[in-house]
Amino acid sequence: MSTDKNIATVLAHAGGSPDPRTGAVVPGIAPATTFARGTDYALPSPGHLYSRDDNDLYRQAEALIARMEGAEETRLFASGMAAIAAVFRSVPQGAAVVVQSGIYWGTTVWVRKFCKRNALALVECDTSDPARLSETLEQAAADLVFIETPSNPTLKVTDIEAAANAAHEAGAVLVVDATASTPLVCQPMKFGADFVVHSATKALNGHSDLLAGVVSARDASSERWRLIAEERHDAGAVLGSFEAWLLLRGLRTLSLRVERMNANALAIARFLAGHDKVERVLYPGLETHPGHDIAVRQMSGGFGSLVSVLVKGGAEDALAAAGRLQIFLRATSLGGVESLVEHRYSIEGDATGVPKNLLRLSIGIEHADDLIADLDQALSL
Repeated sequence: MSTDKNIATVLAHAGGSPDPRTGAVVPGIAPATTFARGTDYALPSPGHLYSRDDNDLYRQAEALIARMEGAEETRLFASGMAAIAAVFRSVPQGAAVVVQSGIYWGTTVWVRKFCKRNALALVECDTSDPARLSETLEQAAADLVFIETPSNPTLKVTDIEAAANAAHEAGAVLVVDATASTPLVCQPMKFGADFVVHSATKALNGHSDLLAGVVSARDASSERWRLIAEERHDAGAVLGSFEAWLLLRGLRTLSLRVERMNANALAIARFLAGHDKVERVLYPGLETHPGHDIAVRQMSGGFGSLVSVLVKGGAEDALAAAGRLQIFLRATSLGGVESLVEHRYSIEGDATGVPKNLLRLSIGIEHADDLIADLDQALSL
C-alpha cells in the first residue's frame, strides 16, 4: 500500500488487503508450525522455516505497528510483560538500570525480582522530575532507563525528550512504555526514545480477548535490538497464529476507537473535576494537571483513555462508588471497548503507596453521556 496514505486508512486495510492471490479482504490464518522442503531440501518460500519467527501474520502486524511508531522494526511477543522481560534481558550482568517509580505494579514487581536474581543495580526514580532523573543518572552509570508515560495508575507525564537526552548523555538507552497512549497519540521515538513497548492486550487489540506485547526499535541494526529479537526467537515468547490474527483485526479499528475513547475520557475527566464527591482527578488532558504542557507537546489527538479519580473519603467510599456503577465493569485491564473501573489499592496493597481512595477508570467507546450519568449516580448516592 502506498506510503502516502493516512495511517487510519492503512490500518483499516490491515496494512495490505485484499490478498493478491485470492482477493480475500481479511487476512488468512496459517496455523502451520513448520514448512515442507522440496526434494532438493530447499525451502519453497524464503523466510519460512519454523513458525516461532516465520509467520506472515506477525510480519503484517509488526509492519503496521512499526509504521505507527516511526520505528525501523517491531517484534510481537506473547504478552506485554514478555516484551518488557525481553528488553531487560538485554542488559549486561552487573549493570545498572533506572526505572520510573509508581508505574504499572506488575512491571515493578517483575523488574525488582529480575534485577535481584541477575545482580543488576536497580534505581527507582520519579522521572516526571527531569532534574531528579539527571541527578540519578549522574550517580547510577545506568545501561538502561525505563519510563512509562502517562504512568499507570497516577498518570504522571515524563518529558520523553528530556529523558532521552539525559539517558544518552549517561550512555544509556531509553525505553518507553506507551501503552496508556497508543502510537496514534504518542510516538516516543520522535522525541529520542530508543525502544517503545506496549501491552498489545490493551488498546492495540481493544477487545479484551487477547494477550500480546510488542517492542519497537528506532535502530534495527543495534546490538541490543539483535539481543531482543533473539530473545523472542530463542526463548519462544511468541503468539499463535490466531492471536496474531485477532491483533490485526483489532488494529483495523484502532483509529476510530482511540478517537472515541480519548474524547470520552476528556469529557469524563472534566465532569469529575467539578463533582463535589471528587477530591482530585488525575488526567493529563486537564489544564490543572502538572504535566499538561508536556502532554500537549508530546501527545496529539487526545490524552489517552485512562482516567484516575480520588474519591472523597477513604477506601470504603471509593469501593462503595465502584460497587454502584452499572455500565462500568469492575475488572482489571484497560484499553478495551468496554469501560472498566478498578480499585488499585485492592490490587497493589500498601507496598506501592497508591491512594486508598483511587479508582482507575478505563474509558471505552460507549456514549459519553451514559458514562457520565453512571459515574454521577454512583458518586452521588
